[in-house]
Amino acid sequence: MKTLLTVHLLDIAFSADRGYDYYMPEGDMTEGLRGRIVAVPFGKGNRVSYGLVVAERLDEGTNPKIKTVISTLSEAFRLTEEMVRLCLFLHEYALCSVGEAVRAAMPTKALGLIREGYSAKDASSPKGKRGEVLSYLRANPDATAEDVAKTIGASARGLLSALCREGLVEKSCRLLQEAKEKTVRYYEVAAERQEAERLLSLGQDIDGKKQKEKPFQNETQKTVYRFLLNEGAQTEGDILLRLDISASPLHTLARRGLLRVTEKKIDRNPYAKLAQSRDTRPVRLSIAQQNAYDEIAALYDKKEPACALLHGVTGSGKTLVMMKLLDKVLEEGRQAILLVPEIALTPQTVGIFCSRYGERVSVLHSKLSVGERFDAYRKIYAGKADLVIGTRSAVFAPLPRLSLIILDEEHEHTYKSDAQPRYHAKDIAAFRSKENNALTLLASATPLVEDYYKAKTGKYPLVSLKERYGGATLPTVSVCDMREELRAGNTSSVSRLLAERLDDAKQKGEQAILFLNRRGYYHTVSCRGCGEALECPHCSVALSYHSGYKGTYLLCHACGYKAPMPEVCPACEGKHLSFVGAGTQKAEAELSLSYKTIRMDADTTVSKTSYERLLERFRQKEADILLGTQMVTKGHDFPAVSVAGVLLADSTLHMSDFRASERTFSLLTQVIGRAGRAKTEGTAVIQTFCPEHPVIRLAAKQDYEGFYQEEIRLRQALLYPPFCDIAVVLLRGKNEEALLKETKEAADALTALFQSAASDTPVMLYGPLEMQNYKVAEQYRMKLLVKCRLNTALRRLFGRFLREFSSSHKNTSVLVDFNPTET
Repeated sequence: MKTLLTVHLLDIAFSADRGYDYYMPEGDMTEGLRGRIVAVPFGKGNRVSYGLVVAERLDEGTNPKIKTVISTLSEAFRLTEEMVRLCLFLHEYALCSVGEAVRAAMPTKALGLIREGYSAKDASSPKGKRGEVLSYLRANPDATAEDVAKTIGASARGLLSALCREGLVEKSCRLLQEAKEKTVRYYEVAAERQEAERLLSLGQDIDGKKQKEKPFQNETQKTVYRFLLNEGAQTEGDILLRLDISASPLHTLARRGLLRVTEKKIDRNPYAKLAQSRDTRPVRLSIAQQNAYDEIAALYDKKEPACALLHGVTGSGKTLVMMKLLDKVLEEGRQAILLVPEIALTPQTVGIFCSRYGERVSVLHSKLSVGERFDAYRKIYAGKADLVIGTRSAVFAPLPRLSLIILDEEHEHTYKSDAQPRYHAKDIAAFRSKENNALTLLASATPLVEDYYKAKTGKYPLVSLKERYGGATLPTVSVCDMREELRAGNTSSVSRLLAERLDDAKQKGEQAILFLNRRGYYHTVSCRGCGEALECPHCSVALSYHSGYKGTYLLCHACGYKAPMPEVCPACEGKHLSFVGAGTQKAEAELSLSYKTIRMDADTTVSKTSYERLLERFRQKEADILLGTQMVTKGHDFPAVSVAGVLLADSTLHMSDFRASERTFSLLTQVIGRAGRAKTEGTAVIQTFCPEHPVIRLAAKQDYEGFYQEEIRLRQALLYPPFCDIAVVLLRGKNEEALLKETKEAADALTALFQSAASDTPVMLYGPLEMQNYKVAEQYRMKLLVKCRLNTALRRLFGRFLREFSSSHKNTSVLVDFNPTET
C-alpha cells in the first residue's frame, strides 16, 4: 500500500487549479501530511513545482500514470489545519488559485531553489548532437540544462526533453536550500580563568628574565584575549566595533585553539530594540473609554464568533481602549492580531506595544526582508508570539489560541488586496473569528458606510466615543474659497487665511501638517496652442512635471515612464507649454521660502527607513510644517501640531467612483484630526473651489452622522453597497480591437450563465465599459460591472465563467474582483 496525496500546485492558474494525485516515496512518512509543502514533477516535461497537500489516503499504488513526490519541505513551511481550510475557502471565495492563497498566508519567497539535474541512462552513442549530449552526461552526471547548453549549444535544451521521453536520460531534482535560520558567531576564552591569566602573563619579563613560551604573537591578540576574559562571550561584530580592530587576530586565536567559537541562532527582528524599554503601567481610561471597554469586553467574554464597531472621533483614545482589551486577552493566555494601515505602521506605533508586551510581539508587513519575514513567521508558528501587529497580510498569522482581531482605521482601502488573491482583511477576520470563536473589532473615526449601516441596523454592536481624550477639543475648522483667492490675485497654493495660521503657529513654536493629494511639481503639462496634454506613450495618462536634483522631467504615475521636459509641444511643436495643478513639490517650494518644511510623498520615501526618519525629524521639531500626500493623514500624534490644512479638498471629490464622497470625507476628517491633540488648541483650514459642497460642509463640522445619513439615502436610491454587492470583471490585452470584441463576448457569456442559472437573486450587468485609465503599460483595459447579492451559488457561477472564458481566450487576461475599493 502506498500513500496517495492530493496536491494543489502553487504556480498554476485558477482555470487549471484542481487537486492532482501523487504517491509518497517508499519509506517516507505515510500520515499527517495535510498542510505540508512538497516538491513534485508536473506536466509532460516533469517541471518541478511546489504544492500544498490537502488530502491523503492509502492506495494500492499500482497506477503507473501517478507520479511520485520529489521531496517534502521542512516543518517550518507547514500550514496549520486552520490555514489549509482558509486557503481552500479563499479559492472559492475570491476566485483565486490555492497557490495564490498560500502565498498570501505564508512567506513562500523563503522557499528554497530547486535544481534539476540530468544523467545518461543508456550506454549507446548515437551520432550528432544526441551523442554529444549523452557523452557529456556520462562524464558529468547530474549536470543541469545550463551546463549542457554552455558546452554543446542552445539546441541541447530541446534534446534533453526528447531524450528523457525516450528513456535515454533521467532527470532528478533536489532542493538546493530552504530559508535558513540566521546564526551569529560568539567568541570566548577556551581556558579556565586561572589558566587564561597564566597565559596572559607568559612572554613578559619576570625578574629580568624573558619567558620562552609565547602564546600571543602581538599585543592586539593579547588585548582581544584579555577583553574576552573580562567580558565573556561576545559576537564578532561587537568585538571588532568595541576594540576597533580587524578580524585577523580574532580568527588567528580561534584557529590556534585559544578562543572557543560557537554559533547561536538569532531572530532577524528589526523591532527588537523597541522592546528594551518596558512600560507596564496599568492603562487608565476615562469614564467614556471605560464604558466602551466594558461593552467590548462583555462581548469578548462570551467566547463566540462576533464583530463590533468602535466609532470614536479623532483623538478620542481608541488606542487606549484597544490596549486595555489586549491586556485582558494576553493575561488569559490567549492571542491577538492588530492590523493597521501600512502608512500607520511606524516605530512609534509599534513601539507602544513592543514596550508593553516585549518579546511576545511579532511584526509582519511587506517591507520586511525575506529573512525577517521568515523569522517572524517561524516565531509565530512556534507559539512564541502572542500579539501579531501588521498590515493586511498579518491577518493570516497562524496563532493557535487566537481570540481577538482588531482592524484599526478599518475604513482604509489598503485592507482590500488589489492583487490575487483579491481578499479584504475584514472577510478573512470573519472566517478566522468563526474558526476560533474570536472577536473582530473594527475601529475608526470614519468607518465605512457599509459597516456603519450594519452596526446601525443591529447586525453587530456599535460602541461610540464622542469626545476627545484628556479634555482636548476638536479643532476649529474654516473653509476657504479658492475662487476668492484667485480673484484677489493670490495664485499661491496657500490661501491668505492658512498663511496667517501658519505664521501664528510658527511664532508660538508650534507645528502644522498640510495635505495635498498630488505628488510632483505640476499635475499636468498642456499646450496652449493645440490644447493637448502631454501623455505617457505607454498609457492613456497625462504625464506629471517633476523637479529633481538632476533637473526637471516628466513622469507617468501609472507605469513609471520617465522623460526629459520637452522645449516644444510634441503634437504641434508649439512653444507655449502651460502647467496645471500644483503638486507637493510646488507647494514645498513655495512654503520653504518662509518655513522649514519636510515633504513626505512617494518621491521622498523611497528607502526602507525614509518614512520613519522624516517623521522623527518632524517630531524633533526640525521643521515647522509636514507637507505630504495621504501618508501624513494617518495615525500620527504630534502634540505640537496646532494647525492642519488641506491645500485642495477637491482632488478626490470628483473621481468617477461611487466612494468618492466617502473617501473625501474620511481624508478631510483624518487631516483635521491631526491638530490640537494635546493641550494646544487646534485650528484647521480646508481650501476648496466647491465650498458649498455638502461633503466639504459636513467634514468641516466633523459631522460623521450627518454625512452618513446623506450618503446612505443616496446609495439606497442608486442601489450601491450596502444595498447590493458589486462584482467587476476586468479584462486586459495588448490588441485593442481584439479586447473590445472579447469584452462583448464576455458580457454575452455572463448573461447566458445568469439566465441559465434561473436564480431568484436579481443581477444587473453594465458594460462593456472602459477603465478609468484605459491604457496602462501597453495594456488596454475594459470592465463589466455587475450589481448583485453575492452568495455561494453566484460565486461559483463567476468561477465557472472565469474557467471557461480563460480557456477559450488565451490572449486576454480576465479576472473577477468582488466589492473592489474602486469601480
